[in-house]
Amino acid sequence: MASVKPGASWKKTNYPNIKNADYPVEVAGNESFNNLHLAGVILGAPFMIVSLLKLPFWSYPVLTIVMALPIFAAYFVYGSKYALPLNNRVQTPGKKVEDYLTIVDPAFQKYKGKNRIPMETFFEAYFDGKIDINQDCLELLENRHDWSVFQMTASQAKFFVTQWIPETLWHSKKQDEDQVRDHYDRGDDFYAAFLGPRMIYTSGIMSDVNKKETLEEMQDNKLKLVCEKVQLKKGERHLDIGCGWGTLTAYAAKNYGTDSTGITLGLNQTAFGNNRIKEYGVPESQARIMCMDYRDIPREKWDKITCLEMAEHVGIRKFNEFLLQVKDMLNDDGLFYLQIAGLRATWQYEDFIWGLFMAKYVFPGADASMPLYWVIKQLECAGFEVQNVDTIGVHYSATIHRWYLNWMSNQESITATYGKKWFRTWEIFLAWSTIISRQGSATCYQIVAHKNLNAFDRTGLQAKNRFSV
Repeated sequence: MASVKPGASWKKTNYPNIKNADYPVEVAGNESFNNLHLAGVILGAPFMIVSLLKLPFWSYPVLTIVMALPIFAAYFVYGSKYALPLNNRVQTPGKKVEDYLTIVDPAFQKYKGKNRIPMETFFEAYFDGKIDINQDCLELLENRHDWSVFQMTASQAKFFVTQWIPETLWHSKKQDEDQVRDHYDRGDDFYAAFLGPRMIYTSGIMSDVNKKETLEEMQDNKLKLVCEKVQLKKGERHLDIGCGWGTLTAYAAKNYGTDSTGITLGLNQTAFGNNRIKEYGVPESQARIMCMDYRDIPREKWDKITCLEMAEHVGIRKFNEFLLQVKDMLNDDGLFYLQIAGLRATWQYEDFIWGLFMAKYVFPGADASMPLYWVIKQLECAGFEVQNVDTIGVHYSATIHRWYLNWMSNQESITATYGKKWFRTWEIFLAWSTIISRQGSATCYQIVAHKNLNAFDRTGLQAKNRFSV
């Protein structure tokens, strides 16, 4: 249980447009993580094995390479279990585990009283019906520091070593296609159950935290803001990479008169997006959704290129190659809008546990969610100049909260069609992500960039800035 720290200054705030934290306990993380100790273990353990078994010296570097990842994972498991919280400025309710959870499977009976359950153990058991919850899921997770601990488990360490790392290193077209279609072609009804009629799977924008807005209003705010940020004009060629269900493509063509093309790997999204274009009254000659890998986009020139929360799926290894492709396709006087989810550099263990959960269940292959400094460096090294950056994590929290409310209101129909496990998986995802994006564990960046050319009209760009919702 968190205790009150003398002189603590935290005070809960409330705004009509966003649900704020109830118990924002700070969890241990990299500020208590010792890289020298980790390096010592990675280098020392193989040396001890070589020495004790009297192996030839050449086996030392081989063992070091082979053992590095398992040792790294084991060190995280150990560190997350024994590291102390950094900051205790809030008082949690102090209830028992059984006040929050109902244990169905006797194998989990030991988690009671003050013996809190590891988060990964909880959600795996909850998905399988071995544990039930005694209150609304979002409320439960707001109280998570009362009944859960954020320590990595052996199964998460195994997933990290045997699946996350190999997928990060590979990112073939086949891998990306399989992951995207398994996720996004599950069924439009599945996604409509929380995305609502706009079918936009990216962060909306609040116009005013003191004004209660609907999900649709927030998404309309975002559509307008994106088009304004890249200064779309009639007749311009606009490419939207990773267009989802095509709403931005249709919106830009309808409201700004652009010739817009959306790219997605989703078969269902392609059909939906082209129908949406028709619904918006936009002729096929002016807008279209194409089903293809981003690497197969014809190397034509575009006036404006947008990419909203797709670049994460490009992967760390392919990111520079992706940006070079974008630069090659962009006109010299064009603008590139990148909206990308990211993680904070000063991480806490909860951030990693949530991230591994997302990689396993929600967004496999989206490993290029990185801190802002990494994204900016990649852009600059690829030959872009960053014009402006906005951090919209709080807006994302407000968006996901509305997705969560939609999802919960459709529990009966989703469970009937897709089963209890899928419902519970997205229930945890949406509830937990509402919190994660609000507290900064993960956030989202809106970045406007252009080619870093001497001849680029930077003065004219400033004169035309008109960013408003």
